[in-house]
Amino acid sequence: MTKIRAAITGVAGYLPPYILNNEELSRMVDTTDEWIMTRIGIKERHILKEPGKGSSDMGAEAVKLLLAKTNTLPGDIDLLICPTVTPDHVFPATANIISHKTGITNAFSFDVNAACSGFLYALQIASQFIETGYRKKVIVVGAEKMSSITDYTDRTTCPLFGDAAAAVLLEPTTDEVGVMDAILHSDGVGLTHLHMKAGGSVKPASHDTVDAREHYIYQEGQAVFKWAVSKMADVSVEMMEKHNLTPDNLAWLVPHQANLRIIDATGNRMGLPPEKVMINIQKYGNTTSATIPLCLWELENKLHKGDNLILAAFGGGFTWGSVWLKWAYDPK
Repeated sequence: MTKIRAAITGVAGYLPPYILNNEELSRMVDTTDEWIMTRIGIKERHILKEPGKGSSDMGAEAVKLLLAKTNTLPGDIDLLICPTVTPDHVFPATANIISHKTGITNAFSFDVNAACSGFLYALQIASQFIETGYRKKVIVVGAEKMSSITDYTDRTTCPLFGDAAAAVLLEPTTDEVGVMDAILHSDGVGLTHLHMKAGGSVKPASHDTVDAREHYIYQEGQAVFKWAVSKMADVSVEMMEKHNLTPDNLAWLVPHQANLRIIDATGNRMGLPPEKVMINIQKYGNTTSATIPLCLWELENKLHKGDNLILAAFGGGFTWGSVWLKWAYDPK
């Protein structure tokens, strides 16, 4: 029997128009462009400034662009998954709201929370729905309003994050392309080093938690950096060795855009030259579950059918993983 795989047949992204650069950020908090560029590699980031707008608004824009670009009717989509750590509400799922805003009425939808690895988790879940024949057209849309949980008085975290959304369309194929394999991991020990202190069921919102500024990202940067460098590189090399992928037959590493030093370390460990590593962190910062599809969208014209890609991420949880993907179409 011919194997059915899930292939990405289109990708689109949305960035809010307001750009927060390092010069402006240095007037808000004690930092400098040199400090940020040296340690993180981020020059600017997009911020959703409009009152009353959330992750679903950016996600809906990305999905609308994707539908138009792929000539797909909203009613033809039968599953939508939204990886996000900045949902519009605790419930309903942001995926439900995006579906409503885009006229996707014949699909069921749900959110995935795996922090910066969310896109990889959602991609693998979507692939399995397609491989079993249960769904034919699936959208995965990473949508994050990270500015909503960023403390702009904390110089260690506020330079890191930006807002964005990016979406891919997955469809079945019998060609030797699509999602070939995934290696996904998690370890709850990461709670100590990276989390939001309040707002959940353990510590619900109160005047005290708001006054203590506990509804923002808390990160122990050095510990997270060490884990990320090790685990993201390890799982990428593991995927290469498992499938006899080499620096010669691998077209691209598509890494989560959290820190330029982490990206460089992963590429070096894989033996890849810099020109085979997708990087756009300098323009967008860490948009969590949106970083990998944003890379695919921005560099789509450099991808060719059959290209071997490794997508790799590390995020809060801790979560980490890699996906081996063979690109399904040539530049249009």
